[in-house]
Amino acid sequence: MERFFLELDPPEQVMRSWPHVVVVGGGFAGLKICHILARQPVRVTLIDKRNFNLFQPLLYQVASGLVSEADIASPLRQMVGDAPNIQILLGEVVDIDPEARQVVFNGQHYGYDQLILATGSGSTYFGREEWRALAPPMKILEHADEIRRRLLMALEEAEQTTDPKQRAFLQTVVVVGAGPAGCELAGSLIELMHRAVQRNFKQLRQSDCRVVLVDLVDRVLPTMAAPLSAAAAGHLEGAGVELQLGFKVESIAPGRVCLLGSAGAQQLEAATICWTAGVRASRLGKLLSERTGCAVDRGGRLEVSPDFSIPGYPDIRAVGDLCSYSHTIDAKTLPGTAGPAVQAGGWVARDILARLTGQTIAPFRWQDLGTMAVIGPWYAVADLWGVHLTGLAGWVVWALAHLAFIPDTENRIALFSKWMWQIATRQRTALLITGRPDQHLGVDVGLFRAERPELSRSPGRRLLDEQHLLVGG
Repeated sequence: MERFFLELDPPEQVMRSWPHVVVVGGGFAGLKICHILARQPVRVTLIDKRNFNLFQPLLYQVASGLVSEADIASPLRQMVGDAPNIQILLGEVVDIDPEARQVVFNGQHYGYDQLILATGSGSTYFGREEWRALAPPMKILEHADEIRRRLLMALEEAEQTTDPKQRAFLQTVVVVGAGPAGCELAGSLIELMHRAVQRNFKQLRQSDCRVVLVDLVDRVLPTMAAPLSAAAAGHLEGAGVELQLGFKVESIAPGRVCLLGSAGAQQLEAATICWTAGVRASRLGKLLSERTGCAVDRGGRLEVSPDFSIPGYPDIRAVGDLCSYSHTIDAKTLPGTAGPAVQAGGWVARDILARLTGQTIAPFRWQDLGTMAVIGPWYAVADLWGVHLTGLAGWVVWALAHLAFIPDTENRIALFSKWMWQIATRQRTALLITGRPDQHLGVDVGLFRAERPELSRSPGRRLLDEQHLLVGG
């Protein structure tokens, strides 16, 4: 099959001889790769089933109404699409043929010279997928919208409820997972509920607002230093978050979470249940493992070589949350966060450019930028190479780090201004109830071609006006 650079008009003649690099996934790693390869002597095709880059670390702020969707998402075409050598295609890769060097998406085969998979990760319910409808995860915009919609709808219903028990039930939230995402979500939701009840709802009492953080671990933020975990726990409890640690989620039913711990079983009743407990690599990891024999770890991540390639297939690489990279100085696997993804993507892109000229670059070395989590307004915890920061100092470091990683300047400015406004006024700017119930279920975006009555069209009329982008349930 001929490998070609997709254009409605023929590409520049010089590009036909350039190596074709296909990047699957426009997240932190994929975007970094495109930025480095832009305007270089390579043809780049970026494939993603969403047409935007999402800054996932701030999804909880969308869920709690601090910012809007557009503040943490930027169209890929505006970010890298202006580079003449980068083609952006909307679609989901459903198969890979390593021997033929082809990927399959939108029902067609496309060739590559170099393939880079950066499709990230999703949520896992540890074999209890039926819980997804009852406890939305927090991995995409629709998830955050659904959490916000459920909570705000519960408060609206509580405002019209005369039964005190029902009102307390409607004002209760359970967050499963005490990692950074769970702690950030719990702290932000309790702040939202307290402020909303104080200022905007006439029939509700702040004492009925309840956020319960649940996890099997014995302390919040278990991957961080114990003093920082203790500081975070203290601030969360001071803000009104209840910690139920050392408990396993035994079952989830509508409005009910059953827990099992060393002291026995207990039951929590809550109108809103959120899930931040499990992460698993995208399904391309399993697919490529079947196609190449590459080993995967317990989280479904591909165990890659020191240059991020698949063993036996030097033309295929996996970066970000999709790869299990243990070729570090301390032999510890790279964490699935933004920092390692950006660094890995940048190294792979530079390695590709160096090989084009017969050169080599220094082996990949990850620079640990530290870990951090924001727990409430003006309060965060941060571990910077053993230096522990809490409170305002931690929040400043957290804010600067996140603003630095935001890839879009407009979003960076918008976020900073909204943070300052919220801190000064305690008002949230995105408390809209939108969407339909359960819009997070089966979310998918693909390219669907409608059938036209005409049996044929001239080549010059092969337009995309009959294609529909569907977010389906």
